Order: sequence, then C-alpha cells, then structure tokens
Amino acid sequence: MQDWARELGFSQIGVSGVDLSSCEDGLLQWLAAGFHGSMDYMAAHGLKRARPAELVPGTVSVITARMDYLPRDTLDDWQTVEWARQHRPQEAIVSVYARGRDYHKVLRSRLQKLAERIAQELGPMGHRAFTDSAPVMEAELARRSGQGWRGKHTLVLSRDAGSMFFLGEIYVDMALPETAPVTAHCGSCSSCMDACPTGAIVAPHRVDARRCISYLTIEHDGPIPLELRPLLANRIYGCDDCQLACPWNKFAQRASLPDFDVRGGMVGSTLVQLFSWDEATFLRCTEGSPIRRIGHVRWLRNIAVAMGNALTTALSADDRAAIQTALQQRASHDSEIVREHVQWALAQASQ
Repeated sequence: MQDWARELGFSQIGVSGVDLSSCEDGLLQWLAAGFHGSMDYMAAHGLKRARPAELVPGTVSVITARMDYLPRDTLDDWQTVEWARQHRPQEAIVSVYARGRDYHKVLRSRLQKLAERIAQELGPMGHRAFTDSAPVMEAELARRSGQGWRGKHTLVLSRDAGSMFFLGEIYVDMALPETAPVTAHCGSCSSCMDACPTGAIVAPHRVDARRCISYLTIEHDGPIPLELRPLLANRIYGCDDCQLACPWNKFAQRASLPDFDVRGGMVGSTLVQLFSWDEATFLRCTEGSPIRRIGHVRWLRNIAVAMGNALTTALSADDRAAIQTALQQRASHDSEIVREHVQWALAQASQ
C-alpha cells in the first residue's frame, strides 16, 4: 500500500483502530474551557469526533495518510527566509500551506483513488475519505497509526518530515492490521510555545484557539480582539511561527506534486497591493485556493489590521502615505467589520 500511496503523492500511510475513548475526556475539557472559540461546529459534533463508527457506521479501521506540502522550489534555509518576512512590515504573509492549491481538493481526490486501489486488491470495502472536512480527530489518528507524535503545539511531528504536511483519512469497514505508533521526541524543548506571538499554546499539547492567529484570520468571522491586533503583525492568513521555531522542521520535505507550488500574489506582495483587490479580483485570484473560503470581507479585515501594524513601524514616507491612502479608500466600505478595522488601522499612525 505504501507504494500505491507514494504514486499518488502521499509520503506515508498507516492504519489505526477506532477506539478513541481515551481522548473523550480531554476533548470535553477543551470544549468546556471554550478554547474552540466561535467554531460552534466543534461543540455541536461533541463526542462524534472521537467515535469514528458513529460518524460512519460500520467503520472498523482508519487508513491515515500524510502529504508533504512545502513548495517544490523551497530553499534549504526556508525557515530563515520565512522569519525574515516579519521584518518587512509592508509585505503580506500568507501561511505556507495556503500558497498553492486547496489541499482539500488535492487530498480528497487522491484518497479516493487510494481507497479504490486498495479495494481492488483486498476486495469490496465500504469507505469514506476525509481531510479536515468532518468531525475527525486527524492528529490523534495519525499519531496512533505511526505518522508521528503530537508536538507541544498539538501538530503531528515526524523525525523524517517535521510537521509541514497535510493529513487525510479513509474510514473503512474492513479490519486491517494496525501500524504501531512512534515515540515522542520533543523532550524539554518548548520552542513552539515560546515562539507563539499570542501565547495561544497555553500549556504543552493545549491550544486556546481564541488566541491563535490562524483561528483569528481564518475561522473567526467577527472583529479581531483589540488587544490581539498588534500581535498579528503582517500575517494576513494563518501563522507558521510554531512550526518555523520547531527544530524538527529542518527535516521538512518538499511536496512531490506541483499543486502546492506558490501561486501568483501569495508571496512577496505588499499589503497595499492585496488590499486593492475588489471582490471580483479576490475571487479570481483565489480560485482553487483555500484562501477563498474566508471571503472578501475577512480578507480586507485581516489586511487592514496588518496595515495598521505597519503604520507603527519605521516605514519610509512613501510607504506610509501609500498605506494611509489605501485605507482611506476603504473607509466607507459596505461592511461594518471592514470600516471598523480600517478606522483602527488609520488611528495607529498616531500611536
């Protein structure tokens, strides 16, 4: 099966059982603490996330898969390159995973092909493929099936590939031999926790999504809390800091597929350039990208915050003027969310 998986662009596959009962208390405690923020679907699904056979009746095994996503032309010192972007406040930072094609589309179709290939070999089997698209405990299933261990940032870490990979699952109604988990190798390292700009990793293996920049810029659809806005700096979609700081990501692997190559505009663009996109341009430039799911309003909201943050730094007079002009042009936007964040951003010029 590993060879079939590699032919489809996956780096590794494994098999997990479906008894996740030992995770239920932790899940309930996380929800009770409100760490899911406005992701109401997390609470709505409740324990179904930890009960694969309730999500897909008849499931007795879960095939897990991981797929590396660093663009094929990524430099060896990519972590240094990414850190440097934060020192160019007028440059927009999009999380590495979102610079190419929507991973949901890539993984789901290839998981389906993998399932069909396995069924040809082993006989008819009921199956359903997922990738970050249903109440599935992806990281835990990956851990149990030997894809890696859970880092203190809660992401899955591999000694051979760091954490720069996507996960996918195939729920099947056929009992398959389980693959063994691997041992953890974080030790006393707390680099990911120390690097988090907002302190969202509140304890080892525990993340408060309400403070996470990825949650704030992608999942959260309301105003970004005032006290957190300066901490977003120039990140406009997602955040990679906990992964950039992780020593294991020196082993991160480049994607084998062209799907995750960087699309135009997603690296090196200025905040002013991206803020100028009207909705039609936004939809055209994000077609087939995971970024499209946040919509134009959240896109403008995020960039407005980054522009406000840039105005508090030592910009050239021309860059400062360009940002202020761009913001003023959106000051009467139809969306109250956009208007409020624009006004906040403009006010930063006098801070």
